[in-house]
Amino acid sequence: MPGFLWDCWPSLEITAVLCAMGCIQSIGGKARVFREGITVIDVKASIDPIPTSIDESSSVVLRYRTPHFRASAQVVMPPIPKKETWIVGWIQACSHMEFYNQYGEQGMSSWELPDLQEGKIEAISDSDGVNYPWYGNTTETCTIVGPTKRDSRFVISMNDNFYPSVTWAVPVSESNVAKLTDIYRDQSFTTWLVATNTSTNDMIILQTLHWRMQLSIEVNPSRPLGQRARLREPVAQDQPKILSKNEPIPPSALVQPNANDAQVLMWRPTHGQPLVVIPPPPGPPGPCALAGGEGGDPAGQTGPPRALPCHHGSPGLSCPHGFRHSLATDSLTHCFFSPFFFFLFFSFLFFNLNASL
Repeated sequence: MPGFLWDCWPSLEITAVLCAMGCIQSIGGKARVFREGITVIDVKASIDPIPTSIDESSSVVLRYRTPHFRASAQVVMPPIPKKETWIVGWIQACSHMEFYNQYGEQGMSSWELPDLQEGKIEAISDSDGVNYPWYGNTTETCTIVGPTKRDSRFVISMNDNFYPSVTWAVPVSESNVAKLTDIYRDQSFTTWLVATNTSTNDMIILQTLHWRMQLSIEVNPSRPLGQRARLREPVAQDQPKILSKNEPIPPSALVQPNANDAQVLMWRPTHGQPLVVIPPPPGPPGPCALAGGEGGDPAGQTGPPRALPCHHGSPGLSCPHGFRHSLATDSLTHCFFSPFFFFLFFSFLFFNLNASL
């Protein structure tokens, strides 16, 4: 009976909280007109009123998927008399990140943004890593090329969520024994609706949003797979805030690196010195690092593709798509498929055949 109550109580708790919470924050009604005659008719922002889902189907990693943050805006651009281009879209930056995975008394792993954590920057870009400074370049932006003779009406939207994988075992250990006991995550974001004249670099902030995602998961590694993890408070996320007064965009939110490329995975043992497990990638992410999750989580987000650093050769860690690499095997692969290798191989066969004849 105690086990049954332990399993069922979160479901009852989740149902009660979700029934009591609101869904969408919106500013509508009276249209707001900005410089250059740009009009914002409506802005909506929400976080889906569902709890974070937990997936224990893998014996190697625990996966979880948070509800989506969603934002949309209806904008009217007046006629553009000149030959110039305007882009209206969403820019997002992370202003706070705590992301810890506790492994009992052995220690914890943590994803960290060093410059943000040390106070060197106010926020870090959450761009898709390609279309700086924009969050994405599909539904997240609209480009209007002048001259135009009539109003341009359009809706731009974006969404974001987390869908990572966390190893059951200690990430710096050769052991595959599950030791994970807690997951804690708390991230804050600022999202701006912006209009930019690409000819003059004039930037107009149309709307500012604040939102936060909090997560706490309790794990009992001694229980059978599929019964280990339990979602703790907060079950329901606070809804985004649509600010009545816009905030300026920090310069660091407009340039490289983005959060996914700047994050570092640390191992912080209970006793001993911290260890850098995954440093920031020195260049563009490799093919195994492409992901569609949160600004750094494995595939699963319906928003723009994101990039995640993929470690080569670390015990206990896996790439987002589930396969591993090491520098040795990568080098062998390059060797086996090089022209020089084929030349040596066929030369060897040729001489051996002649010798046998």
